[in-house]
Amino acid sequence: MNNHSFGCDFGSYHLKIYNRDADGYLMQHNMVAVQDKNKLLACGDEAYAMYEKAPANIHVGAPMSYGNLASISNMQAFLKKLLEENIKGQLKGADFFVALPTDMQERNFTMLIQDSAMKPKTVYLVDKPVAAGLGLGINVKEAQGVLIVDIGAETTEISVLSLGGTVISRLIQTGGRSIDDAIQSAIRKEYSFFIGSKTAENIKKELAYAVDPEEKTMQICGRNMVVGLPQMLELSAAFVYDAIKEQLGIITDAIKTILERTPPELGVDIIANGIYLTGGSARIRNLDQLLQKKTGISVKVDEDPEMCVVRGLARVINEKEFRPLAFVTKEQKYV
Repeated sequence: MNNHSFGCDFGSYHLKIYNRDADGYLMQHNMVAVQDKNKLLACGDEAYAMYEKAPANIHVGAPMSYGNLASISNMQAFLKKLLEENIKGQLKGADFFVALPTDMQERNFTMLIQDSAMKPKTVYLVDKPVAAGLGLGINVKEAQGVLIVDIGAETTEISVLSLGGTVISRLIQTGGRSIDDAIQSAIRKEYSFFIGSKTAENIKKELAYAVDPEEKTMQICGRNMVVGLPQMLELSAAFVYDAIKEQLGIITDAIKTILERTPPELGVDIIANGIYLTGGSARIRNLDQLLQKKTGISVKVDEDPEMCVVRGLARVINEKEFRPLAFVTKEQKYV
C-alpha cells in the first residue's frame, strides 16, 4: 500500500482527515469563501471566520449540504489546499479512504477525488456507520448487533451493524443546524429579536439540555426587530430546552422506529451493548438520559464524538483485519 494514505470524513460542518504518514488528524470547518463567483478566497476555519460578515461580492458557504456534495469544484479545491498546506511531499499517487454516508451515491464521492488535480492512486469507500463503529473501538466484523446514532450538523444517521455491514439504517434531515434554527425561531417569536446562526450555535453549546435544564443564563447580542437596533438579551437554559424539544423528539422517534424494525436476535445484542452516540451534536447535555428514558436502553456517548468516523478510517488504513471493509466503485475496477 502507498505510504501516502488519507482517511477523509466529509461532514457538513467539519472536514476531518487522517494522515497515515504523520499518524495525526486535521479538522477544519467545511466552508469556503468565493470572491466574484470564481476566485477561491479562503477555506476552512479562515472562511468560517468570514461567515455572516462578508460583503456581497464574497459568498461564504459550505461545499457539503445534507451529506451531499453541493459544489464538487469547491470541495476539491478546499481538500487540495488543506493537504498541500499540511502534508509534506507529493500528493500524487496517494490512497484515499472516504466515509460514505447512508443512501449517498458512491460515484459522487469517488469522482470528487478521482477527478481532482491530486491524481490519487485509488479511492476506497468505507460505509460511514461501519467507520463510526470502528472509531468507537467496536469490532464491527463480529456477529453482534450494534446500534449507532450519528448526529451531525444537518443529518442524523441511525444504523444497526453486524458482521461488518449495515443491516438496517435510516438517514433523517435533522441535526445540529436544525436545533440552531429552532433556537433562532423561538427567540424571534418570543422576543422579536434576530440573531445569526453563529450566535444560535453558541447558545446551543452553552445552554442546550435534553432533559433537566440547569438554572443557567447567558447574554447574547442581536437586533431588536421592533426598534431595529442592536441590543443585548439574557437567555435561560429553560427557554432553550423548550425551544429544542421538538427537534430532539424527531431524532428520538427515528431511533424508536429503527428499533421496531430491528430483527429480534440483533435487538437482544443492542439491549446488552447499549446505544452508541457519535457526531458533534451528541454533546448536547443529558441527551443520553433522554434517549435512555425513551427507549429503555442504556446510551453511551464517546468523549470525542466528532472524530469517531475518521478514527475508524484510520483503523481501516492501519489494521489489516479491517482493510476488507473498504471497497471501490465499479468504475474504478476497470480503470
